[in-house]
Amino acid sequence: MRDGVIEGRRTVENATKYILMGSSSNFGNMFSMAGAALFLPFLPMLPTQVLLNNLLYDISEVGVPFDNVDAEALQKPAHWDIKFIERFMLVLGPVSSIFDFLTFFALLTLFGAGAAMFQTGWFIESLATQSLVIFVIRTRGAPWRSTPHPLLTGLTVGVVLIGLIIPLTPLGAAFGFQEPPLGFYLLLIGAIAAYLVLVEAVKGPLYRHARTHTSQTEGWRLV
Repeated sequence: MRDGVIEGRRTVENATKYILMGSSSNFGNMFSMAGAALFLPFLPMLPTQVLLNNLLYDISEVGVPFDNVDAEALQKPAHWDIKFIERFMLVLGPVSSIFDFLTFFALLTLFGAGAAMFQTGWFIESLATQSLVIFVIRTRGAPWRSTPHPLLTGLTVGVVLIGLIIPLTPLGAAFGFQEPPLGFYLLLIGAIAAYLVLVEAVKGPLYRHARTHTSQTEGWRLV
């Protein structure tokens, strides 16, 4: 009985990770796509590139159901908090868009990107950030104190590497990609690091607010 309860809580926690990550990433990408369309004379990303991006992203998340869950999260009954998911999406989505817009600015001003180069740069940056952020979102605490499942780690890192390599291959040309300059990769490393740090900084207050709200609700129920 106890094992079944723990497994149920673990399942809810891992499903919540995927929902938090997917909803915030999709909202951010939609926001970025709409913003870019206002000033670009070409599509920010081609339809086939969007589909490839989504396919690779989904592959990276196959390991989420097997992921380890923090012991703290298993101590209390798990429940869906729709308000928290909505708040998480509305905060983290625009955070990801900030780095998308910074990438747009760098591609256009620093690298003089045309359509192919711009689409390639955003494809790589969006895939890397929305995939790697799972390592921050998957735990309420500091990510370096919580070990992810090896399958999740392998798939996520593998997908990011595939995203980096595809534009350098004949397959990349078939999708309309262009080989980025070396400077872009240096920019990418800085953008990913800054994005993950900002998400970690924003995540803490969101979880603390959720815990406070839950405690107050439980107190009202007891009364």
